[in-house]
Amino acid sequence: MSYATKPESVSKDEWMSKLEDVHVHQSDMNKLIMNYLVTEGFKEAAEKFQQESGVQPSMDLNLMDNRIRIRDAIQGGRIQEATLLVNQLHPDLLDNDRYLYFHLQQLHLIELIRAGNVEEALQFAQDQLSEVGESDPGVLNELERTLALLAFEEPNNCPFSDLLNQTHRQKVASELDTAILKIERQDPATFRLLNLWKLILWAQDELVKCPLVRFARMTNLGSATFLPEIPQ
Repeated sequence: MSYATKPESVSKDEWMSKLEDVHVHQSDMNKLIMNYLVTEGFKEAAEKFQQESGVQPSMDLNLMDNRIRIRDAIQGGRIQEATLLVNQLHPDLLDNDRYLYFHLQQLHLIELIRAGNVEEALQFAQDQLSEVGESDPGVLNELERTLALLAFEEPNNCPFSDLLNQTHRQKVASELDTAILKIERQDPATFRLLNLWKLILWAQDELVKCPLVRFARMTNLGSATFLPEIPQ
């Protein structure tokens, strides 16, 4: 014999009340904020926050200068400059991470196409990237998407024009910055704030799978906006 169980429902007010009862030490919050500023390369903000809160960063803030220079070079389209800086800072990094090296080379090829240097782009692809593409289907697919930009008089009209967006530069810059942080910090907790966000999303997704639980779901992590309750 089975018995129906009444769904447990928690209103938004009750949920917010429960959250307010959870005490978070200010010192722990300050450390989390400092970790985020250092991880994301916001040196000036980290220095100011250190003065205001008294929290000591987990690394010398002056060591951030090279990361910032590399990030700015990539976001400015100066890929070879960024690659040279990386090789000076950590000579073995790109040798040990071939996908990361390919993404830098791919980005340089994109910059040549963006500048209209068609012949130089083709020569660079043949000399530097063709051999890698032949040995790796995943790399070949990315290389083909990049070279497809050359088939259009206006590359921005290409179906793969997303490669020309600033967000693609930022994606590669972030990938490289993460690799540098792992070498310099060797700290599995480097990305605490990002991991916390992921944990919130995972927990909510697990609660959604429970038909007997209704709760006020956070719909916007940036503004901490909640729905009154999860839709049924």
